[in-house]
Amino acid sequence: MTAREINFRIGHGYDAHRLTEGRKLIMGGVHIPWDKGLLGHSDADVVTHALCDALLGALGAGDIGRHFPDSAPEYKGIDSLRLLEMVMAKVCQAAYRLVNADLTIIAQQPRLSPYISQMRRNLAVVCGVSEAEVNVKATTTEGMGFSGRLEGIACHAVTLLG
Repeated sequence: MTAREINFRIGHGYDAHRLTEGRKLIMGGVHIPWDKGLLGHSDADVVTHALCDALLGALGAGDIGRHFPDSAPEYKGIDSLRLLEMVMAKVCQAAYRLVNADLTIIAQQPRLSPYISQMRRNLAVVCGVSEAEVNVKATTTEGMGFSGRLEGIACHAVTLLG
């Protein structure tokens, strides 16, 4: 098989949400006990949203806001893993599969290393791949920017579809 016969698609996703009092902190479908959560129409899961955007980008299908607008009441408070299920249905309908995904969470706090394995498991299960195909890592900004000032958390995701 030549490179011309293989139809790979690469996508990049990015999401950021403001930190706020009175909300649960959900990332990668994992509840992380902390005194703040992320503000958003859904559960504000930046990790899952970034992955959805990367998958939609690889398909050339716009972004998460186009498919799941924050003006739609049916998405109010929705579990973002459910949104990922709907995005993966689009991936399958287009006759692609996830080859791999690489995600980078940008958060000054809380410490995320105890939760990374469960995030990988959750995302891999919904995407129908093994954990080896989903990489999740976290970094700080050494106190710089909105993340460093504890104003919000962001995530980048890159996907390869084949």
